Order: sequence, then structure tokens, then C-alpha cells
Amino acid sequence: MTPDGGHIDRRAARVLLLDPAGRVLMLHGWDPARPSHTYWFTVGGGVEPGESLLDAAVRETFEETGLRFDPLELEGPVRTDTVSFPFDGAWYAQEQSFFVARADGTTVDLSRLNEVEQGCIDEARWWSAADLDATDERFYPPDLPSLLHSLAPSVSPSPSPSPSPAREVA
Repeated sequence: MTPDGGHIDRRAARVLLLDPAGRVLMLHGWDPARPSHTYWFTVGGGVEPGESLLDAAVRETFEETGLRFDPLELEGPVRTDTVSFPFDGAWYAQEQSFFVARADGTTVDLSRLNEVEQGCIDEARWWSAADLDATDERFYPPDLPSLLHSLAPSVSPSPSPSPSPAREVA
């Protein structure tokens, strides 16, 4: 919370980055104030002053994966919602819009993560909706499998044998 007990308001662009098999890229991380609270989450982040949601989605995707997209290649937003969550000792009220981007392959580059992200993100992995339905690991948004299914047939619902680590380049 802020010193006055309120939330930090934040606008964010999230990206459902899909590989050719329809799996979504998730990043694995934790809250620096609660390192044991680990979770998987979609690509994306805060909108900078003067930036559109779509431009933020494109920028965040490049920063977090090394993949460049033209804004016209993204679909959406396919959903907008508001969530409240703690991070590094503060509470955030985040209005977030989700876009869909389609990658040609599965290689991602985490070398552009900012300093905070480098300290609390350790892995990237491609997940099918079935993988997410079957896991006991924490992920956000918690209804992501339903969201992926709602995008069908544009998203392949075929399960993979197990979540696939993203191939990283340094």
C-alpha cells in the first residue's frame, strides 16, 4: 500500500504470446518481498506515460522476449479486467488489457529484462491450456485456460506432453 494506505494505480498491457502449436508463453517469477511466493504469468507490463496500450504490448513483448511485432500483428484487446496484488511491499490496482500475438517459433531472449525483472524472473516456458489445467503451480490470470479456450479455433487446443521450456538466447 501507499503511505496513505491506498493502492498504486497502474495500467498494463498483457500479451498472450502464442507459439505455432497454440501454447502461451509464461514467465516464472516471484515477489521480491515474498520470494517463496512463486508463480507463472503472461508477458507484459505497465503502460508508460503517453504510450498507447498497443504500443505498450509491443514494447513489453520485445523487452521480455526479444520478439518484435508490428502493432497491426496483435489482436485485441481480447479481455480487460482489474486486479489487485502486492509486489515488493506495495499494493497495486492494475487495469490490464490482454492482446494476442503469434510467434513464428519458440525461441525467446530474456536478456532485455530490466533490473527488477532480472532479480525476480528465472524462466520462460510455453504452456498449452491442458498443461495449465493439469498443473499445481500458481499462474496468473488463474482463468487463463478458459481464456485460451475462448479464443479457439484461433488457438490450437491440442495439449503438449509437458510444458516446454522456451529456448533462450543470451
